[in-house]
Amino acid sequence: MLRIRQIKLPVDHNKNELKSKIAQKLNIKPNEIINFKINKQSIDARDKNNLMYIYEIDANIKNEKHLLNKHSKDILKTPDETYKLPQNGIKTLNHQIIIVGSGPAGLFAGYMLSKAGFKPLIIERGEDIENRVKTIENFWKTGHLNPNSNVQFGAGGAGTFSDGKLNTGTKDKYFRNKEVLKTFVKHGAPKDILYLNKPHIGTDILRNVIQNMINEITKMGGQIKYNTCLTNINIKNNKLTSIEINHQEIVPCDNLILALGHSSRDTFEMLLNKGLNITPKPFAIGIRIQHSQELINKAQYGKKASLPPASYKLTYQTSKKRGVYSFCMCPGGYVVNASSEPNMLAINGMSNYKRDTENSNSAIIVTISPNDFGTNPLDGIKFQRNLEQKAYQIGHGHIPIQLYQDFIQNKQTKNIKSIKPIFKGKYELANLRNIFPEYISEALIEGIQNFDKKIKGFANQDAILAAVESRTSSPIKIIRDENFNANIKGIYPCGEGAGYAGGIMTSATDGIKVAEQIIKTFKP
Repeated sequence: MLRIRQIKLPVDHNKNELKSKIAQKLNIKPNEIINFKINKQSIDARDKNNLMYIYEIDANIKNEKHLLNKHSKDILKTPDETYKLPQNGIKTLNHQIIIVGSGPAGLFAGYMLSKAGFKPLIIERGEDIENRVKTIENFWKTGHLNPNSNVQFGAGGAGTFSDGKLNTGTKDKYFRNKEVLKTFVKHGAPKDILYLNKPHIGTDILRNVIQNMINEITKMGGQIKYNTCLTNINIKNNKLTSIEINHQEIVPCDNLILALGHSSRDTFEMLLNKGLNITPKPFAIGIRIQHSQELINKAQYGKKASLPPASYKLTYQTSKKRGVYSFCMCPGGYVVNASSEPNMLAINGMSNYKRDTENSNSAIIVTISPNDFGTNPLDGIKFQRNLEQKAYQIGHGHIPIQLYQDFIQNKQTKNIKSIKPIFKGKYELANLRNIFPEYISEALIEGIQNFDKKIKGFANQDAILAAVESRTSSPIKIIRDENFNANIKGIYPCGEGAGYAGGIMTSATDGIKVAEQIIKTFKP
């Protein structure tokens, strides 16, 4: 099989035209192509009058060896990109491996361990998918919050109620990223995530994928317990001996994967008190901005075309050397109330697979560091909570929103103009400047004004801002060594909450890395 790179076609082409273009690139006849599949596909929109798809194709061709000797660097033998699970080690397990959290990190750690013959127990403080969906829908409708089952906690983690973006910039020489995508497809995700430049599943499909993965883990002998929260750990001679769940049950355990979400604030506090080495880390704070999807499409594509809703990725450094950037951009999506603690309010973005609402939304966030909030391990959490409390107060429990022109003028919005607000959860007009320190507000304004130079209309007066986007990444890091062990042996910090990932893909691959270490050490 050959890999053919840099195949360009207009966006309105068909499959036969793609096959002909492959043949043209190889200087052969189309009937010499036995079959082919797309390995990568991206949109080139630099020339708005000539929108193109760029492909990387894997194809079975007659007389491949001759073609390899004849052609350029854009044509090569398709490499073996198969992920290989490690062989089992020689140590014997004393107790069942326990995984805390069923987000991407915990789920993939559990899945890989189960494939290797282990029968791990996953404990999840939130509910199963079906009941979690009902609980969240009720919260958005009534404001009644379940602190243990919400947009942050429950089967699949926070990513279950997001856009389901699967792009990552991390290098992948062991093909873990491909394995994650293949696993998602095996369990019901659309096949195009295997090759799209910016793949996404969408919250509606991702829920089913998560449930199917959980079902397979249990078929392989693993277990998952919902409404089950880690409330204490017991240590002897600097080694884990057991855990406490729900303040009631003691479970023997000497290998614990901490696949915590970034919102597990009470658990972080408990772990710090028990002696885990935890440090504060930089993160980012800001707002979500809504534009009409039509505006973003026009800015990115220039003309109407049969293309997916357009996205963007924007970065800027302010005059005071502070980073401002877009994050978790949701074309055709919703801004959602993503709170997890009483009397506090946090938001996130969410899209279904079709991304078919009228608006796009994205977090616009400002980088902050321990210099801004303090150097004690949990000072970042205090900083987040302070802003979330203010957001809750000025919105009277609802999502506070404001027009961009009023944010600039530091005055409360009185009425919404041309853009229809699209939210999950009730919202209220407010002045978001009352939430943030002035340096964050100033950075947001400077960043948004700069982004308007890149996307015309980005700084339109009627753009809708909402707050507070505070759960961009974990504010702490649980230190681990080269064997993925914390300073207390038998504890494996893992994924986004522990400070080692930032999104579905990096969390899933970190879960795989931790599972690999355990597989290489122990036998089932």
